[in-house]
Amino acid sequence: MSSSSKTFAELFDNFEREAFRLETLDDYGKSGNVVAYQSFLAGEPQPEAYNAEWVAELQSHVSKGKRVYRVHVLSRPLTPYLRFELGWGYRKNMSGGEEFFILDTTEQSNPLDGVPDFWLFDSTDTAILGYDEAGAFLGAEVLDTGRAHEFAEYRETALAHSEPFTDWWAKYGE
Repeated sequence: MSSSSKTFAELFDNFEREAFRLETLDDYGKSGNVVAYQSFLAGEPQPEAYNAEWVAELQSHVSKGKRVYRVHVLSRPLTPYLRFELGWGYRKNMSGGEEFFILDTTEQSNPLDGVPDFWLFDSTDTAILGYDEAGAFLGAEVLDTGRAHEFAEYRETALAHSEPFTDWWAKYGE
């Protein structure tokens, strides 16, 4: 249990400078927009309004000078879900100002093996994200602020071993 009095939602709503996300799973298909994922799998075109609410939230943060960015640890070949997330999600979310980086472990070892998915806010607050085997979101655990330095180090490691999504996508995107 956390000794922090802040909720995950409050951390996301009230960060002042930056929100960083580490993604480690190959499939989040039972979380978020399941209908859009099914549409993608069926070969349907991406709806114009896809992720509009998230893009608007991103634009609100970025317009205030805040940074929202993430690193996804993955290897090729991409799972169907990763083709969806990167092809539809990342490319759309970039229009709201979110920055993406890829830590591709196809030809290098994973320097973050065993590190869970997390959000780190302003290098002071951390929320670990829980998922089941099918990729369904189980919830977030807000950690005591004393552990933030550990997750800031994970962030720095992730960034040091990753490349900008647009560069990676130009080489490996489908």
